[in-house]
Amino acid sequence: MVWSDPSSKTVKSKQMDDPASNTRQKALALNLEAMTYGTFAEIGAGQEVARWFFSVGGAAGTVAKSISAYDMAVSTELYGSAQRYVSRQRLESMLEQEFAQLLDRLASGRGDSKRFFVFADTAATRSYGKPENGRGWLGIRFQAEPRQKPSEIIVHAHLSDSTASRQQEALGILGVNLIHGAFHRRNPVEDLVAALMDGLSRDQIEIDMIKLSGPAFAGVDNRLMSLQLVERGLTDAAMFTADRQVVQPSEILYKRPILVERGSFRPATNLTLDLLDRAREQFLEEPGVVGQKPVVLAEMTLRTLTVGPDAGHPDFLARADILGALGYDVLISRFELYHQLAEYLARYTDGLIGLAVGLPSIRDIADEKYYTDLPGGVLESAGRLFKRSVKMYVYPTSDPVSGLIQTLEQADIPAPWHHLNKMLIEIGRVVPIRSYDESYLSIRTPDVLARIEQGDPAWESVVPAVVVEMIKAKHLFGWQNHR
Repeated sequence: MVWSDPSSKTVKSKQMDDPASNTRQKALALNLEAMTYGTFAEIGAGQEVARWFFSVGGAAGTVAKSISAYDMAVSTELYGSAQRYVSRQRLESMLEQEFAQLLDRLASGRGDSKRFFVFADTAATRSYGKPENGRGWLGIRFQAEPRQKPSEIIVHAHLSDSTASRQQEALGILGVNLIHGAFHRRNPVEDLVAALMDGLSRDQIEIDMIKLSGPAFAGVDNRLMSLQLVERGLTDAAMFTADRQVVQPSEILYKRPILVERGSFRPATNLTLDLLDRAREQFLEEPGVVGQKPVVLAEMTLRTLTVGPDAGHPDFLARADILGALGYDVLISRFELYHQLAEYLARYTDGLIGLAVGLPSIRDIADEKYYTDLPGGVLESAGRLFKRSVKMYVYPTSDPVSGLIQTLEQADIPAPWHHLNKMLIEIGRVVPIRSYDESYLSIRTPDVLARIEQGDPAWESVVPAVVVEMIKAKHLFGWQNHR
């Protein structure tokens, strides 16, 4: 497996290409195809995608209709009401209605010779009244072959250019890439994900959600597509729910209290669950959380996905399946440091952000070796972490040699950072988890994994029953029936 990075040679080489020429070639190639024919429906940021197909010539071969329901009342009349006009709900309504209308009007006469499609987007770019970055939902519903049931691709993108016109240009390029990719870059599907950024850079576009469905993508697991977005540096984090549904993070996190536990979850143990359960008990008692339903997340970073030679995509899905069976939504991220995670979550909520951690994490927070890229070192990281509404809930551990229990107040923090730890405790930003199961404190995830691989049945006593069943049924983490 190759872990990609935004600064990789692949991404750089694409940025060196002339994006206008590349996009023009794709649009013209589609226009000159005899089979590909459809509708463009765009809301909010202008008809930036359709413009490419008209400007390169030959649009009569591709464009059946182009529509821009710019006025909100017109949009509602055409596609029904929606809480937000820049939303997945609105995009899906557009795709559904326009595709049904396209088939109704043209399928009887041209259905044997055409692959019909509908491209739609609903986007908001930077404006005089709203100087922040733009965002948009883009999608295509298409027939891979004439008369075939439709397949679909939906993506969510953040637009980061400094002006509205440049954000619109980037949106247009992304849309052309999406249409071209649907017809010409979907096999293997990883090529489709990579091709979305042709002619674009991460400074312009962040894609934090993609969903593929239909016969053209039979067997595709969208959780792996989320992982692809993070691996390739198209986003810093992607999210899916316990029931395997990929989501754009704001759909779940918007203005809600969030509690998160970081880990490898290889496998999730009794300690893993008790840590999060006990932290949640205290989290629910917080004044800013009482009466609300918080989001509880398990976060896996790319670093925790490379813990062994076999820790590839199947291993990732195994852990995702286990976390889903335990009822946890999953965040996949590129974050190394806690303040990076907190800053990311704060993009979506002004509620309390809780971090459920073990005592060793508190020691790591005070270790200067992790902050060589920060001029202010530990102090800067702590300042960036706790400047917002963030609270850490710390589970104790046991000394592997003496077996003695070590709590937050007894944490062995090197000088002078023990003063920082004491201050954070005094101001209530770092709190001990009050109740815990002492029998779990000696559990070490690497030891459990080793026992699974060696066929030592002792591992079954320190892992939740549902997880034991899944590991055995699917032969996960190297488990074999040694009996």
